[in-house]
Amino acid sequence: MIHFRIYNTISALPNSWDALPTHDLFLKTAFLEALEQSSPRNISSHYLCVFKDEILIGTAVLQRVQMYADDIFRKTSNNRFKQIAKQLIAKIVRGNTIVVGNLMHTGQHGLFFLTEEITQDGFLKIVYEAIEELSNSIKKEFNKNTRIIVFKDYFEDDTIHTGLDFFESNNLYKAQVQPNMLFNISQEWNTEQDYISAFKKKYRDRYKRARKKGSTLKLIELDLDTIKKQSNALYKLYENVSDNARVNSFKLSQNHFYSLKEHLNEDFKLYGYYLNQELVGFYTLVLNQETLETYFLGYKKELQHDYQLYLNMLYNMVSFGIENNFKTIVFARTAMEIKSSIGAKPHKMHIYIKHTNNFIANTLLKLIVKHMNPMREWQERHPFK
Repeated sequence: MIHFRIYNTISALPNSWDALPTHDLFLKTAFLEALEQSSPRNISSHYLCVFKDEILIGTAVLQRVQMYADDIFRKTSNNRFKQIAKQLIAKIVRGNTIVVGNLMHTGQHGLFFLTEEITQDGFLKIVYEAIEELSNSIKKEFNKNTRIIVFKDYFEDDTIHTGLDFFESNNLYKAQVQPNMLFNISQEWNTEQDYISAFKKKYRDRYKRARKKGSTLKLIELDLDTIKKQSNALYKLYENVSDNARVNSFKLSQNHFYSLKEHLNEDFKLYGYYLNQELVGFYTLVLNQETLETYFLGYKKELQHDYQLYLNMLYNMVSFGIENNFKTIVFARTAMEIKSSIGAKPHKMHIYIKHTNNFIANTLLKLIVKHMNPMREWQERHPFK
């Protein structure tokens, strides 16, 4: 008999959760516990276990996200039309959303099941039953309705797209979001110089200029104690970048990087850039099996141009990936053009989403998704010979 149970804490999960043969670090309890202890104030995670008799055959991460206008729009505008548009958007998306997956990171990091034990359609139906149970629990405990349901993020070749009957029967529509920028590391590259040698002259010259501008920066990996000591500085640098985004759905807690380092140890890296002994930028990496996942970063905006901080970060991420024998680097969304200039390629991604209120709200939600994930015109660069 197949049945399910929702857990609200990592400590309550059965030991068999980590025994499932998923190779995704973001679905392992070490990462989930780190997130649980440092989650944004508006996100709480719940964990679905699907059992066949008493054998665990599938898992899912369900996040309850409370949308606040201040988090959605941190950049203010005096333009009256923009203010009205933002008020309308906030009215539609404000409230409780249930996300299947991890809202804080690009990619499908929410579902796993044993295909030999349960069909995809059968598993998705149970996930939806769990969403309804969680929605009822939120209503009972907090007197709040769940307004939006999202399944995120799926590449075009993901088998989940064969389950269209399931999504259509539950009024979830498919929406394309900004692409995930992926970098495949050539087997011929053993060093950073091998990578640079593969560039066309224009991009080799660009690399040399960026490295020259950043030559006075000192790059240091921060250990757990240093991350704790530099907590305030790291958070301010993160805010410099995060608060500049057009749209946000969360804000990290200040202890987030410390918690990840504490729980993931060598599977989480934080590198800081120092100028005259002052921390002026940083980036983070999650080592996910054969995939290197770029995570959050931050820097002093006033130093960005003179030191080419962001571009040097991208080069350093690639160098780390090559020298540590990763096959793929995930550069996630945004800044597509500059990421393509260092060799990353866009891969289309989709979500399934619905508003639970009515047809009008769902229609408006479609427009809002397009606004929050605009398919901007951008020129893909081709840096290699």
